[in-house]
Amino acid sequence: MDAQQKVAALRKLMKKNKVDAYYIPSADPHMSEYLPDCWKYRDWLSGFSGSAGELIIGARKAGLWTDGRYFLQAGNELKGSGIDLMKLGEPGTPSMTAWVAGTLKKGQALGVDPTVISVASAEQFERALAPHGIKVKFLRTNLVNKLLEDRPEPSLAPIVNHSSKFAGETVGNKMKRVREAMKQAGTRAHVIGALDQVAWLLNIRSNDIAYTPVVISYVLLTERGCNLYVDQRKVPKGFKVALRKRATLKPYDAIWNDLKALAKKKQKIWIDPVTTNRRVVDELRGCTFHQAASPITAMKAIKNQVQITGITNAHRRDGVAMVRFLKWLEKAVPKGDVTEISAADQLEAFRAMGDGFKDLSFNTISGYAANGAIIHYGPSKKSNAKLKPQGLYLIDSGGQYPDGTTDITRTLALGKPTPRQIDCFTRVLMGTIDCTITPFPAGTPGYRNEMFARKALWEIGEDYAHGTGHGVGQYLGVHEGPHSLKNLMTPPFVEGNLMSIEPGHYEAGKFGIRIEHLAFVVKHEKFSTRERTWYTFHPVTLCPIDRRLVNKKIMTRVQIDWLNNYHKRCYQELASSLDKDHREWLQKACRPI
Repeated sequence: MDAQQKVAALRKLMKKNKVDAYYIPSADPHMSEYLPDCWKYRDWLSGFSGSAGELIIGARKAGLWTDGRYFLQAGNELKGSGIDLMKLGEPGTPSMTAWVAGTLKKGQALGVDPTVISVASAEQFERALAPHGIKVKFLRTNLVNKLLEDRPEPSLAPIVNHSSKFAGETVGNKMKRVREAMKQAGTRAHVIGALDQVAWLLNIRSNDIAYTPVVISYVLLTERGCNLYVDQRKVPKGFKVALRKRATLKPYDAIWNDLKALAKKKQKIWIDPVTTNRRVVDELRGCTFHQAASPITAMKAIKNQVQITGITNAHRRDGVAMVRFLKWLEKAVPKGDVTEISAADQLEAFRAMGDGFKDLSFNTISGYAANGAIIHYGPSKKSNAKLKPQGLYLIDSGGQYPDGTTDITRTLALGKPTPRQIDCFTRVLMGTIDCTITPFPAGTPGYRNEMFARKALWEIGEDYAHGTGHGVGQYLGVHEGPHSLKNLMTPPFVEGNLMSIEPGHYEAGKFGIRIEHLAFVVKHEKFSTRERTWYTFHPVTLCPIDRRLVNKKIMTRVQIDWLNNYHKRCYQELASSLDKDHREWLQKACRPI
């Protein structure tokens, strides 16, 4: 079936289930950003494959809401589907709730699967639609799943231990800290559904989601006990004893009966409304709730010294892979046999040569020329462009290592760049530098830092349609909360946070530019006093920036010095791990401008 046929089939099921519209989020029961294949309902129905997008099918109209990273991609993938692209943040684009309120009539209902919608999102729909007399109807059966004849089975990848030599903290100590937070909040239990939180708390990993080493599971943490709900086939015999010392093992679906039993005690339960699905709250009906971000979210975001050392080492190995790739690319492109896919594959091969490499941290964004302007572009057999010795090439990639997760973007001139390309690249670089070096006082939220990244582009009337930075996990999600360099509601930075800094510039049909590095939040020794602490960013990513695209005439002396010092550091920290030819290439790439 094509997308139109799938939508038509869904509408028949909607009629049978007495709902007038149906909401299909990009979510699984654990509110994961990247989904296991078995829960990719929105992708299957609409044909849109981006990581962020929410779909609503009405009786006659349908819409898909996504952000600026995916406008071009979604526009292409939705062609012929009958589904309208709703560009979030653009003038004239209604919110999902406004669209439903304007499409449905009083007495009609919006259908939702409660296991794949968060508590917060469900409440938002209910609040917004109630004044219009429109009901949100939670269906125990997922209607899209009914249409799937060959739905993939959940992963049976084995659970593995994440050693404290990487984690830097025992499970017992983590549980103690979480229980202290629970006690302060007056709660007796905490339902944990976010997979990265489960993995962090129990020091476990697996391969249940592509690029993210997590375990499909729930945890119920109480004052004295801890239950891990997981498919028992995933627990190796040799690891069962060790895991039982951390938690009581129960079947994955046993969570629902246990929640019903817990509901009878009518206790106060900690629920994270953003990462917990609505069915959890429904099963706990009768309890009172402390609705707040899980204490694990903030704990996980502050890397301890063991983690900082490990992440630093992982980035050195990743930097070596990047140098090998850049040198290879320089020689290979003029020969005429390099494509976006083969380049991405070659970079993965170089990463795989490094100690401890486990996987990529996301699907590599490998975009040549016009494809580089598609912010979250993923090359396919159909779109796979051949790299030529001209134009710009953008590659955004990362690796998963037991000691760290990496994420780096470099934009390269494959031939002589145009003055426009040089100007835009330099301004993106200036933004990367300014956001990195500008000190900020304790208590500063990320959206205030972001302005420094955009300033040089704003000066010529340009901007970019994505956030400037996100938190990064340690051998976990490449995107990690709660901090960001965009959202107004994120908490202030603290020492030990690991952030990406990645401004960009994109010209549809022509080229894309992005420069990204990861950086730790560190104490600014010069400005900090007894009365107030100041912070700055310290880059941990090590890879040269293409000097051929830099116009130092529009840069300040401070920016020029930063770039030269950064390149000097790249050479000092990577050279000893390279052979003579690669050292010579790196030395040339890191010359002062």
